[in-house]
Amino acid sequence: MFRPRPATAGPQQPEAGPSTQQVVSKDAALHNDQADPALGAVVAPPGASAPEGSFVSRMMADNPYFSAGAGLMGIGVVLASLRRSIRLGATFAQRRLLVTLEIPSKDRSYPWFLDWMAVNAPQPNPAEGRTSLRSLLKGKSPMALPSHELAVETNFKQHENGSTEAVFNLVPGPGTHYFRYAGAWFQVKRERDAKLMDLHSGTPWETLTLTTLASSRHLLASLLSEARNLAENHIEGKTLVYTAWGMEWRPFGKPRRRRQMGSVVLADGVSERVEADIKGFLGRGKWYAERGIPYRRGYLLHGPPGSGKTSFIQALAGSVSYNICLLNLAERGLTDDKLNHLLGLVPERSFILLEDVDSAFSRRVQTTEDGFKSSVTFSGLLNALDGVASSEERIIFMTTNHLDRLDPALIRPGRVDVHELLDDAHGEQAQRLFTKFYGSSESGEERVWREGEEVLEREEIERLGSQVKEIVDEARSRGQTISMATLQGLFIRSSARDGVSGITRLCQGN
Repeated sequence: MFRPRPATAGPQQPEAGPSTQQVVSKDAALHNDQADPALGAVVAPPGASAPEGSFVSRMMADNPYFSAGAGLMGIGVVLASLRRSIRLGATFAQRRLLVTLEIPSKDRSYPWFLDWMAVNAPQPNPAEGRTSLRSLLKGKSPMALPSHELAVETNFKQHENGSTEAVFNLVPGPGTHYFRYAGAWFQVKRERDAKLMDLHSGTPWETLTLTTLASSRHLLASLLSEARNLAENHIEGKTLVYTAWGMEWRPFGKPRRRRQMGSVVLADGVSERVEADIKGFLGRGKWYAERGIPYRRGYLLHGPPGSGKTSFIQALAGSVSYNICLLNLAERGLTDDKLNHLLGLVPERSFILLEDVDSAFSRRVQTTEDGFKSSVTFSGLLNALDGVASSEERIIFMTTNHLDRLDPALIRPGRVDVHELLDDAHGEQAQRLFTKFYGSSESGEERVWREGEEVLEREEIERLGSQVKEIVDEARSRGQTISMATLQGLFIRSSARDGVSGITRLCQGN
């Protein structure tokens, strides 16, 4: 009989062979750090890293918070903090190491600096036809790098013969420019804001920004001073005429050649008295302050039209190297407050000229739209001249053709200190003007004559001049006068002999 085989304890061992080999997948190896050796898995020894993937990659794969987006947000926070730190560090370094100067277009130094950059621009090497690299590296000139953004300023230059020539000045345009000055590098940014416009000139608002090392900060004042000196050299020996543009003074036209005192022929002693009074007033500021007197002076030149009032003021300005600020009291939009503001901001070394003050308040016509054509009141003018808010260190000239029309309050002492009559031509005046036109030069230099003009000897000029004197004095005795402007126009278009006969006809016509 057969008896059954007893059951063996423990698991049955599979038969050896290829069919019994168990293959462990790669995912099982990653999720089971200690797998059954019988299944063929490799057990990593204690302390050893996983054969595939790092701790960060396993954390990114297994961490549910990172998978939900918290990890990406943390990385973004870290990067944003790093970027902000870099920006703050750069700003701190810029504040500590760099210095910036801003020059707005309304500042007076704005055109000075542009002209300075245009004058000191690097000149190309004639041999190479371009700027020499060696000169750029050595910085031989103030400007070391040529500008590629340029703007043009067109001016007209008038020659002695009356012809004009167009002069094109290339100045740095909007953009970034670099130059070297006194061994230090500067960056210049010219920025233009098209949204902001100057209502008076129609030009957009511009700003110049200079940047350099903080160690070169002291060069900024020297640079601006050099630009100002360059601008003053261009107008040296000339007179600037300013007019009111809104709430500020601006140059009107090109600088004019200074007029010599001898070019204006007045009655004997008039020009000498006024010139001596002005030169005596200048430089006495301390004397006025010690006595509590406002340091200002007023002059009134009155007389018939064509007597040379405005020309005499131009000659006085050239004599003491002053400019002229021309103010029209009848200008539309001029108010009492604006008048006070303008008189308080007069450019230094300038005369204030109020022409035809007698007609400033006679043309106040009421309109239905904008009120009076002139908004300056008489009391406002008086307060501007010597009121509490009036400025000091000021010289005012007034002109009028009708002295009797002026209010006594306007021309009292303190407001007008000197009264001078510039009358029609006297015989002695006419004789000096005749000699000035047809005689030899007082400096001994050879004079310029008109084409075909007869040049007379000195004795003949003196004889004809005496005839002119007699003709004019005789006409004045009969109540017939002739203005200096009329005589000047006659001498401009006539020869010496024709001028004498022309004066006779003019006096007979009066």
